[in-house]
Amino acid sequence: MATLTKITPCLWFDTQAEEAARFYTSVFEDSRIAEVRHYGSAGPREEGLVMTVTFELAGQEFLALNGGPQFTFDEAISFQINCESQEELDRFWSVLPSEGGSEGPCGWLKDRFGVSWQVVPVQFDELLRTAEPEAAQRAIKAMLGMGKLDMAALEEAAAG
Repeated sequence: MATLTKITPCLWFDTQAEEAARFYTSVFEDSRIAEVRHYGSAGPREEGLVMTVTFELAGQEFLALNGGPQFTFDEAISFQINCESQEELDRFWSVLPSEGGSEGPCGWLKDRFGVSWQVVPVQFDELLRTAEPEAAQRAIKAMLGMGKLDMAALEEAAAG
């Protein structure tokens, strides 16, 4: 039986693959564009158009594909960013939806390319695992009323 060594998410864009990869690598530390490939004479898109961009975000490899307008992103798939501090969370919350994205409920947002992100403090998961059930439910109820998550407010809700 073969062993799976890695999974590389592939993001399908119409023509914005390189623009998206450059934006994402500017947002996340330890990120880079590894390779840009272009369509050739074989098609199926016009010769010279960027076909794929291989890039890394925080060490995780991604592939961006300019596949055409047939498919778009929706909330069925999202990327979760586990933030170590409120300051880090605030920065992602500010930068990712800029220039045409949108903020959503419960720590979710969309960037200008339509990709969904969950921006979550790592302390929230810890709180849910270690708190008494009633305290965890109070924290969840508070989270359901938020857009951008506020860890201090979540901890206060859990404390009652």
